[in-house]
Amino acid sequence: MEVTKLNHPLVEHKLTILRNKKTGTKEFREIIGELSMMLCYEAMKDAKVEDYEIETPITKMTGKKLNEDNYAFIPILRAGTGMLDGLIKVMPNAKIGHIGMYRDEETLKPVRYFFKTPKDLDKREVIVLDPMLATGGSGCDAIASLKASGAKKLKFLCIIAAPEGIKKMQEEHPDVQIYTAAIDEKLNDIGYIVPGLGDAGDRIFGTK
Repeated sequence: MEVTKLNHPLVEHKLTILRNKKTGTKEFREIIGELSMMLCYEAMKDAKVEDYEIETPITKMTGKKLNEDNYAFIPILRAGTGMLDGLIKVMPNAKIGHIGMYRDEETLKPVRYFFKTPKDLDKREVIVLDPMLATGGSGCDAIASLKASGAKKLKFLCIIAAPEGIKKMQEEHPDVQIYTAAIDEKLNDIGYIVPGLGDAGDRIFGTK
């Protein structure tokens, strides 16, 4: 599938603030949430809605509603949780799971230490969250784990993606649509996205 990249002046504006090393923790968190909300809007363009009868202050009418129980948000710990606020504002009743992973700094490969998801993944659209799609290792491993647990329809949302991560994701999971706010130049020799924004987890939680 083609990568869906947000193209909007407001997104460019927010990304510039996000990338700036002078941006503080509070503002960084807020912008991650705002961009995540925008990504959610884009990812939900194909959402199925049903007729719903209501009465406005003026008259009766037929509106449209979607069933939020049909969706599950799965952030990859820990940085992925920084994206949750934005998505919950859009769909507060969606189910939430967590996948705990960290990157081995020597091998750059993901190590999984936690996996807890809602039941009936096969009946839900599963949206995986991770701010950075760098090598693609964590994202691919998380998606493989979710597929093994029954998930059939998955999407991947990230703030910034590297070409290497996109390539790996498309090779291993060509059925998963990627949504991102930016596609950067490359990875450096230690697996960080260039120009990137540094370590998203550290900047979200103020741990460095």
